[in-house]
Amino acid sequence: MKPAGIVGIILIIVGIIGFAYGGLGWREEKKDAQLGPLEIKHTEGHGISFPPVVSGICLVGGIVLVALGSRKT
Repeated sequence: MKPAGIVGIILIIVGIIGFAYGGLGWREEKKDAQLGPLEIKHTEGHGISFPPVVSGICLVGGIVLVALGSRKT
């Protein structure tokens, strides 16, 4: 498969994830203090949000790249 096809598949996956979840998010647990057996922790949320317009552009661009990458020259 040509590089354009591979990049196209990656863009399609990113577009679908953007539509389905609105972006990528993860949580990270951090330890603030530890006093013997007592621990104080907190959880921080991080993420990348994808507007629907960007998800659509990724999806359409990926389809175009897959189509161009599979064409024989």
